[in-house]
Amino acid sequence: MKLAFARKSLALRLIALASIWLMVALVVAGIFIVTVYWAASERSFDRRIDVYMKALIAAMADGEVIPKEPERLGEPSFELPLSGWYWTVRKEGDKMVTFSSLSLLGDSLVVSNVGQDIGQLRDYGIGPASEEVRILQERINFGHDHDYIIAIAGRTDGLRREVWQFAWQVALTLIVLGTGLVGTIFLQVRVGLKPLARMSASLAAVRRGDEQRVDEDLPSEIAPLASELNALIVSNREIVERSRTHVGNLAHALKTPLSVITNEAAPQKSAFGKKVAEQAALMRDQINHHLERARMAAQRRVIGISTDVEPVVKRLVRAMTRIHEPCKFSESIVGTDRFRGEQQDLEEILGNLMDNAGKWAKSEVRIGVSTLREGENERASLVFTIEDDGPGLTEKQMLEARKRGKRLDETVPGSGLGLSIVADLTALYGGEFDLRASPLGGLQAVIVLPAI
Repeated sequence: MKLAFARKSLALRLIALASIWLMVALVVAGIFIVTVYWAASERSFDRRIDVYMKALIAAMADGEVIPKEPERLGEPSFELPLSGWYWTVRKEGDKMVTFSSLSLLGDSLVVSNVGQDIGQLRDYGIGPASEEVRILQERINFGHDHDYIIAIAGRTDGLRREVWQFAWQVALTLIVLGTGLVGTIFLQVRVGLKPLARMSASLAAVRRGDEQRVDEDLPSEIAPLASELNALIVSNREIVERSRTHVGNLAHALKTPLSVITNEAAPQKSAFGKKVAEQAALMRDQINHHLERARMAAQRRVIGISTDVEPVVKRLVRAMTRIHEPCKFSESIVGTDRFRGEQQDLEEILGNLMDNAGKWAKSEVRIGVSTLREGENERASLVFTIEDDGPGLTEKQMLEARKRGKRLDETVPGSGLGLSIVADLTALYGGEFDLRASPLGGLQAVIVLPAI
């Protein structure tokens, strides 16, 4: 699971993490706001009860007989049956109610007993109509031997309804706000990472060979990276050029003495002269071979070289058709991917294989080109197949055919170097080379090379 998340895009990770943090922050903020509103509403409700408590105490103390039964508190709800607002007065220690509001209809209000050390108590309870009420209790002494417990209760359904309505409004507001902020985060991340996309496209253009340098017109945070990449590209090209120069110098330095040795040994008819000429020719072949490999290795490491495949294949097919007439050459090219390498290397690989197939084919040679993509983020590969309807090779002969200078049939012209050159070039490009039986009855050569 961790690996799958790590493979996601940078933009997705930034958006996901920012959105998660935003949602958590908004939920916490919503709970806090509703809690604060509930506490404020409860305090406002308690202040209303306090006003009624003071009015009730004042009405009981206003008279010759104290405590006097209060008549009206200025609130009609205390006189309406089961209105949700109630009050009771009783002597401390008595279970019987001394006075009560008309709204109770003779019923009792369940209140808590207040201890000697408690003068006031606020709590929630159940009213006579089985509704939740908020209760305020106080112990009052009117100058007599007994204290009186006065309780006032108010129904809280309106209070809770207002709080729930407020909570829904807050939730709706935060949802709209969160949606807008997530959209803003998305735009911010996409716009913020756009220079990275530009840099990636510029690198791809350099790799394809369409551009020589990475675009440095980027924000200050990543512009130094583009500059370093350009410096690396320039350094790579300079190294390749120096390598090519040294290879050329070495070729001239060795070929001239070898030519002198060969020319001097040629007139000699002795065994010694023939041996010298033979070894000089062998040295020339080895030098040419290793210098060619050095050249190919240098070219393989050049950044930004690519070749269109279709023109190369069609040109080789036309040439091979004329060389090996009446053998028929046909090609099938699927896709427009380009070869990530030099044109002359691709021509040498395909040319050797087509020429070899033309020599052995009875009447037909087929060339196929397709693209292989192993994964979503993996680079593509070009798959070349060259097959003929000739006699083919056994498993042992296929292994022998790849050896340098190995010729399986001396009657067919050639040096025996073709397949070994193909194998060397393919290996230098990190590709694959395989020989197998062809559906046409002959030999099938399969080459896998890097594509762009």
